[in-house]
Amino acid sequence: MSRIRVLVGTRKGAFILTSDAARRDWQVSGPHFGGWEIFHIAGSPANPDRLYASQSSSWFGQVIQRSDDGGATWNPVGNEFSYAGDPGTHLYYDGTPKPWAFKRVWHLEPSPTDPDTVYAGVEDAALFRSTDGGQTWQELPGLREQQGAKWMPGAGGMCLHTILLDPANPARMYVAISAAGAFRSDDGGVTWKPVNRGLHSQYIPDPEAEVGHCVHRIAMHPARPQTLFMQKHWDVMRSDDAGDSWFEVSGNLPSDFGFAMAVHAHDPDTVYVVPIKSDSEHYPPEGKLRVYRSTAGGNAWDALTDGLPQEHCYVNVLRDAMAVDALDPCGVYFGTTGGQVYVSPDAGDHWQAIVRDLPAVLSVSVQTLP
Repeated sequence: MSRIRVLVGTRKGAFILTSDAARRDWQVSGPHFGGWEIFHIAGSPANPDRLYASQSSSWFGQVIQRSDDGGATWNPVGNEFSYAGDPGTHLYYDGTPKPWAFKRVWHLEPSPTDPDTVYAGVEDAALFRSTDGGQTWQELPGLREQQGAKWMPGAGGMCLHTILLDPANPARMYVAISAAGAFRSDDGGVTWKPVNRGLHSQYIPDPEAEVGHCVHRIAMHPARPQTLFMQKHWDVMRSDDAGDSWFEVSGNLPSDFGFAMAVHAHDPDTVYVVPIKSDSEHYPPEGKLRVYRSTAGGNAWDALTDGLPQEHCYVNVLRDAMAVDALDPCGVYFGTTGGQVYVSPDAGDHWQAIVRDLPAVLSVSVQTLP
């Protein structure tokens, strides 16, 4: 019988939640790295025992941790992230040049086929790759050649927070950066192109610029990798041509601002978002925590509320804090800044809290184990 392992990164450590296929009773392990910010913890699809974690502290800096036994024990691996060549400058909030500086690893994306290959998205925004299990890291500098001097930090920093690897085309990958936009490589990360046509951002000098958009998240279904969904700073968007063009699918959402996004494991037309009231009020509209599901690829959205607090709820759901499992029916998971982690074992129809009192949740990822 299949098992589920939910990997949760928080402001004060990592937690590992495990259950059987029923997804009703859960065991909680942690905190691992107690007191440290764990921006992301991810498992290798090629080896269920291999986990990677991004451990960060303003005092001690950045550490990449690796486990080869499913999180029972951890070892620090290579932590040298050096920009290739002269990193140059980018523009800061007031438009003046600011030197590129490495701050932390926001996202780890293990290869679907090789447990020793893993990608890292960092702040200030750049993409790194390791092919030896995290021992050494090399930047893929072609990304920053895409008008990098024009990239600006979002409110949370200039972070590369999303990495998508196309399962049908190993040479194709996507990244998303706040606030630069979405980018695609068709040659394994050597060269890149902006894929932001159709985006409109009113607070930048050119609202339809090629780069400079604050993209919060992009998602795809492996069976239809040409179709992408995007949660932007404002607007929920869709592309059916691998990002070459985008159109809005916000439809009847109560707010088109948000961070998290996920696609159903078995239905590429079913997508989930968590609307947030505004970019200054980071909590659910009306104080009601609602996941919205579209079964038509956007535009028509249904509020999913059963088991979620519907009054006086003022938590946020961050960009890396939503995921799905591969069981049938599909399980959907998300974590909040209030320390709750919720699961729906029936694709969003009903929700229950796995845990309620963790530190603020930064990331949620899921492994479906044999």
